[in-house]
Amino acid sequence: MIPNSLFFDIENKFSDVKSSLPHTLVAADEFTKEIQTLGIDNDNMIILYDRWGIYSSPRAWWMFKVMGFEQVFVLDGGLPAWEKEKLPVKNTYLIPTKAGNATAQFNPQYYAGKATILSAYNNRDISIIDARSQERFNATAPEPRAGLLGGHIPYSHNLPFDRVFDGNYYRSKEELTSLFSDYCDHQIYTCGSGVTASILAFASYLSGNKNISVYDGSWSEWGQKELKLPIER
Repeated sequence: MIPNSLFFDIENKFSDVKSSLPHTLVAADEFTKEIQTLGIDNDNMIILYDRWGIYSSPRAWWMFKVMGFEQVFVLDGGLPAWEKEKLPVKNTYLIPTKAGNATAQFNPQYYAGKATILSAYNNRDISIIDARSQERFNATAPEPRAGLLGGHIPYSHNLPFDRVFDGNYYRSKEELTSLFSDYCDHQIYTCGSGVTASILAFASYLSGNKNISVYDGSWSEWGQKELKLPIER
């Protein structure tokens, strides 16, 4: 890992482990507790990276944005890009020696829940964009999570998340701007559990669009049979 970096544990610390849905965002007070444990202060600049290139770091970026932080960035290309430049690495994370003073303030601008989608899916001034594969979007391939229906939110668009990549990196701003040009300025992103939706949300943000949010429950919630939500196939 990069020297002096902290471990941001999305699975066990920054997702609600009591939720039946994967990767559900924790409440602001829990987020505050965990980032203070990491020694993060309110005036810190936060740079996020992951070991795959770009995968979970945009999800962490989205979490910080929802919790009111402005100075938050993603390292393009992640650890592979860092190592490619032959920059120093270590095999241990930094262990904080004191608690930080950072405080989360929930910012609903970046957050979408089921109620948001129900009120927005047939609004032609809002684009709901699904990061899953075309096969899952069209219900021609099964969902990887048991018990979920196939298909997509009515009127939503399909943009598989890997289309915003050039290898381990995001595509150029010009390419991303072109990719998102057919959508409304107000964009809501969804996927299977909210992780790859965040990849697209950050790509749109890089292209210059700031009116973006991520549906936290994503298809893990919307696709549940018992909820009987509107689905297209």
